[in-house]
Amino acid sequence: MRRSKVRTVVISGASSGIGAATAERFAAAGDDVYNLDVRPPQKAKGPVTWIRTDVADWSAVEAAIAHVHGTRGRLDVVIANAGISIRHRALDITEEDADHVVRVNLLGVLALWRAAARRMAAESGGVLLATGSINGSRGFPHYADYNATKAGVAALCRTFALELSPAIRVNCVSPGAVLTPMQQAEYTPQMLDEVNAQIPSGRHARPAEIAAAHFYLASDEAAFMTGQELIMDGGEISGSTTSKFGQI
Repeated sequence: MRRSKVRTVVISGASSGIGAATAERFAAAGDDVYNLDVRPPQKAKGPVTWIRTDVADWSAVEAAIAHVHGTRGRLDVVIANAGISIRHRALDITEEDADHVVRVNLLGVLALWRAAARRMAAESGGVLLATGSINGSRGFPHYADYNATKAGVAALCRTFALELSPAIRVNCVSPGAVLTPMQQAEYTPQMLDEVNAQIPSGRHARPAEIAAAHFYLASDEAAFMTGQELIMDGGEISGSTTSKFGQI
């Protein structure tokens, strides 16, 4: 369903996976969507403008947001979705890998929200969203640095909500297992099957399902929601068993 009001929507990491599905969802509704990513989109779906941006580079993020705001005159929805993971045991993590994961997954969210919120505050309105993970609330093995960054995203969400309310709403969507290219690249079919077996819904989420959650949180129907973490995990963390492979 297309909206009567065209919103300016910025999504980081929208060239593939959850980000691409989210960009497609907003574009299908008639919104003007910008994709901040270091890579070009894998395939074009809808009128989404790509701006090459490394979210770990705060000056690049500021420049991209300034460009979008200058072009459109406003920012309505900004979604910090860009994220990376490196599968390794905690004792095998290198300083270089950990620094990269933290700069993209956590500081990248802070950089994007900070740049956008300054402009939204001047306009007295806007929605900030992020893609978190259930890894931030449970101890999943082989992703210690990734887990820590996702816990940090949830903390940023609560803090930004407190500081920016009531003008700006801030929420995050925290998925469990999602069948993205990143997930498929790191897991064998056997590993994927084992994860599915431990999810009450019996499967991984589709990227489009996470995109729908972002779309809802950006809508007027969610106007009373801020500082919240929306869990979408097929019931996985309702029980006490978690996969030995972790989640991304």
